[in-house]
Amino acid sequence: MVRDPHSLQSRRRTGRRYTVVLFVVFVLLAGWIAAWKYAAGQAEAAVEGWRAREARAGRVYSCGAQTVGGFPFRIEVKCERASAQLRGEQAPLEIKAPDVVVEAQMYRPNRLVSEFVGPLTIAPPGQAPTITANWTSGQSIVTGTPRAPESATLLFERPTVDQLRNGKSENLFSAKHIRLSGRIAAGSAADHPVIAVSLHAKRASAPGLHSAAEPPFDVDLKLELRGLADYSPKPWAVRFRELQAAGGRIDIVKVRLRQGDTLALGKGSLSLDGKGQLAGQLHVTVAGLEPFLNAIGAGKTIQKSPGMDKVAGMLDRLSPGLGDVARQQAGANLGVGISMLGQPATLDGRQAVTLPLLFKDGTAYLGPIPLGSTPALF
Repeated sequence: MVRDPHSLQSRRRTGRRYTVVLFVVFVLLAGWIAAWKYAAGQAEAAVEGWRAREARAGRVYSCGAQTVGGFPFRIEVKCERASAQLRGEQAPLEIKAPDVVVEAQMYRPNRLVSEFVGPLTIAPPGQAPTITANWTSGQSIVTGTPRAPESATLLFERPTVDQLRNGKSENLFSAKHIRLSGRIAAGSAADHPVIAVSLHAKRASAPGLHSAAEPPFDVDLKLELRGLADYSPKPWAVRFRELQAAGGRIDIVKVRLRQGDTLALGKGSLSLDGKGQLAGQLHVTVAGLEPFLNAIGAGKTIQKSPGMDKVAGMLDRLSPGLGDVARQQAGANLGVGISMLGQPATLDGRQAVTLPLLFKDGTAYLGPIPLGSTPALF
């Protein structure tokens, strides 16, 4: 049988095409594997770089076991039995979590997205946990490089924080949603950065902070830290001390808080005194002031204040019992009196009053009412 030469040539050409296609696919696959390995190495190096940066600030992170995966489209670094030792703070602490998974896309290895698996425990080194935290979803997003960080965000859904005391669990904080973000808004990490911070919390409750913070509240806060020489690795207490020494400030760009019938909106600028306490004043506009004053027990505070004692003593000398009447009236009419000290305003269509929120000597005051002590930042 005589074969058709044209048919033979056609089959040969088809075979060569398949060979070329297979070769191209092999080259592309090999190239993709090489690119993935390179990107995985870059992502792992970035993770190690962030760890080294944090270690210089006294925050040492470690893993019981670490694996790298995610091929073919992403890089995944899984840290099992994750732990962190906070050595640069006043009281050293050890934090533990079951797993932390850090992911990066091949095309952007310097954007690290971490997923946290709870529960998380906090304890003094070598001791039983004193704080536990859990959530339905926990995530962080870090952009930039360890030498030139750009931004960081923490996101938690349904977070809860509990304190363990004498075998019992006491809730310190809970929320439906919380987001905390920080970014370098001006300057650079090496040269006078302006750090913008934002906090958003939905239906948060913080009975561990104050009884008035137990009913759910929503808060939006935006502030800027100005006066830092750089953003090199160091504990925050050291950073705040440097901010105070340089005459820096904390600009409260906006704070909005809603709790029940109370709505507050404020802004202003704060500094730090030599003891690390907040100092300065915000202007706060409040609608629904009376429920807030009742929640913080402002009436009883005024009734028991030294100034009220002097007034009551003088009235009792004029007529026994008159001082107690004055105390009761002061507590009952406190909201009206405070409103008269402020400036009338309107907030979201509601009648409101603008008052100074003063920070002085470790205490916060709304007008003349002490709200409570403020923690030292260094």
